[in-house]
Amino acid sequence: MSARRRIEKVLVANRGEIALRVMRTCRELGIRTVAIYSDADRGALHVRHADEAVHVGPSPARESYLAIDRIVAAARATGADAIHPGYGFLSENAAFVRAVEEAGITFIGPPAASMEAMGVKTTARRHMAAAGVPVVPGSPEPIADEAGARAAADALGYPVMIKAAAGGGGKGMKRCERAEELAALWQSAQREAASAFGDDRLYLEKLLLRPRHVEVQIFADEHGGAVWLGERECSVQRRQQKIVEESPSCALDEPLRRAMGEVAVRAARAVGYRGAGTVEFLVDEGRRFYFLEMNTRLQVEHPVTELCTGLDLVRLQLEVAQGGRVPAQEELVRRGHAIEARVYAEDPARGFLPSPGRIGYLRVPSGPGIRDDGGVFAGAAVTPFYDPLLSKLCAWAPTRDEAIERLHRALGEYAVHGIATNVAYLRDVLRHPAFRSGDYDTGFCQAHAAELLRKPDAAALELAIVAAAIDAVALAPEARRVTVREGTRELAVDVAAAGPGCYDVTVAGGAVRRVDAYRADDDTWSIIEAKASYRLEIDRKDAKRRVHVRGDADAVVPLEISKAE
Repeated sequence: MSARRRIEKVLVANRGEIALRVMRTCRELGIRTVAIYSDADRGALHVRHADEAVHVGPSPARESYLAIDRIVAAARATGADAIHPGYGFLSENAAFVRAVEEAGITFIGPPAASMEAMGVKTTARRHMAAAGVPVVPGSPEPIADEAGARAAADALGYPVMIKAAAGGGGKGMKRCERAEELAALWQSAQREAASAFGDDRLYLEKLLLRPRHVEVQIFADEHGGAVWLGERECSVQRRQQKIVEESPSCALDEPLRRAMGEVAVRAARAVGYRGAGTVEFLVDEGRRFYFLEMNTRLQVEHPVTELCTGLDLVRLQLEVAQGGRVPAQEELVRRGHAIEARVYAEDPARGFLPSPGRIGYLRVPSGPGIRDDGGVFAGAAVTPFYDPLLSKLCAWAPTRDEAIERLHRALGEYAVHGIATNVAYLRDVLRHPAFRSGDYDTGFCQAHAAELLRKPDAAALELAIVAAAIDAVALAPEARRVTVREGTRELAVDVAAAGPGCYDVTVAGGAVRRVDAYRADDDTWSIIEAKASYRLEIDRKDAKRRVHVRGDADAVVPLEISKAE
């Protein structure tokens, strides 16, 4: 590391969990941090965590987190000598890099020229094709308009993928099966791309059938050093958005892994790359791989690589930005297996619509091999302005099977009240036979939608009703009968104390059920009936209840207490 370029203060041009992630490493290195925030994020955790914070504008990202002049001005005003872009927003915007460098501030990422060469997806495809790397068939340049898109799609043949030229992360990406869908999908992709990246340019790719999405993490320095740090399997995707990632990929053997890694390093060297980057590939059923794109930034899923290599990739970014060198390839050792699940504030029962609101209660998992990179807290507001990612829950273990079991266990401990989340859905992904076997592709979520979005079974539903009634009686001790609304049904539930922590419960005039019910905390009940033991978490909002049944069943049941008498 060169002392002459010592970084003293970093402005993090992002928000949420990635801003916190960067700040934690900076703190370990004795580097001061500056947060930026919009109106909506005034009380956000990353603002509280930083040494200083600067307001940069209204809630819409276009007026705050995408406002280059305001962010550079914030760095100047606070004396920050470096900017870390995180991911998303301006992280792949070459104009931002140039503005930062013109202000005499170090950009913690690749040079603008490298970003233009690889950050714009169509340019990257041309570079790879020129280097002899197979690329997915597609348009060589961003397409000017909808008419051009229609001509390109007709030439490629349907189905096609509409993709944002200036970004990734599933934003501005649409699968188009038929010509009659193109106009609406094209316009929707343009809006998404403009909102997420400040750039609405799009291009088309031919859709490969049943591919695996495998990406290779690379790192390069200014001294000509470039290495690959292993791969990540990213094929569990919902609407082209990755939700579960793992490393290593069970689709690759060592020769194929090495070949992809060497191609990724060659790609980085071809454009004079510096810093962290990810080269993404599609692997077909014949185990042939095709260059897809290069993300010229840190990835959301970088923790799985950190868990398998023992490296802190943010620390390595900072070292490279200060003139340091990357490790030699032969020094890098990968061990074990890591899996990441993205926890979102979204409601699977309502088509995965975002679930904004205030978090009333939060309990994150812990234990051996568990890491939670979160950006929220109990009392935090989840707003509709940004991506609804709450945290990235990761597990490491010596083997893939152990890592799956460990992450499944940890998700069973995750509790968020006040908003809906996809936690139960993620647990169903992890225990699905296709995922367990490793025989899955990018169509996994769509192909198994009915199994992954199954409704609560009768036993889980009745148990949730029992728990909601006991909870209502506990809150109103004089009550003996509770009316519970489930969907369009109204059920009278009689609850009678049968001893300390013991209740006789009758649902809609049925048989009497004797259950032991113990309150673990204000919102959590442990219910034991015969030989079955369940933990039920009750998220209360006025008369409404969201009951999460955890045990042999794993389901979220929305209920309403319409009367307690």
